Amino acid sequence: MTLLLRRMSSAWAMVGGILVLLIVLVTAVNVSAFIANRITAPFGVFVPALPGYEDFVRLAVSVAALAFIPFCQYRRGHVAVDLFVQHFPPMLRGALDRLWLLGTAAVAIFLGYWLTIGMIETRADDARTAVLGWSEWPWYAPGIVSMGLWALVSVVQAFEGKVDG
Repeated sequence: MTLLLRRMSSAWAMVGGILVLLIVLVTAVNVSAFIANRITAPFGVFVPALPGYEDFVRLAVSVAALAFIPFCQYRRGHVAVDLFVQHFPPMLRGALDRLWLLGTAAVAIFLGYWLTIGMIETRADDARTAVLGWSEWPWYAPGIVSMGLWALVSVVQAFEGKVDG
């Protein structure tokens, strides 16, 4: 199960990475168009930027940012404050770690629930991006997947017996 979760969370983070690369690419194209316009404007030449750049970047960032969370949890890359707890006995540290892992899973489920509600409402409202006119509701689905995978990783970590402590 742990190997499957590693592969799933790693693949999902790769999706986020690909989106980040696309964001960088379209940003570079738009910055290049801006610079080109500064150079060519005195000659009456206009270099167009990508239409809908802001629409794409806003939606892609929302997906990419959440796609990294399950992998970060799998690697235990989250912030841990051990200044006080490091002096506790290992058994108590393990119990606290399990408690926090289950709390993390609860937060991920809570966020996934509200993302689902938001997706349903956005679909009912037929919300669309300003320039490209894309439907916004499908962009919620990857976030819901991210929250579900995050919760699953946290629960498995809590019960696999290998906890910090």
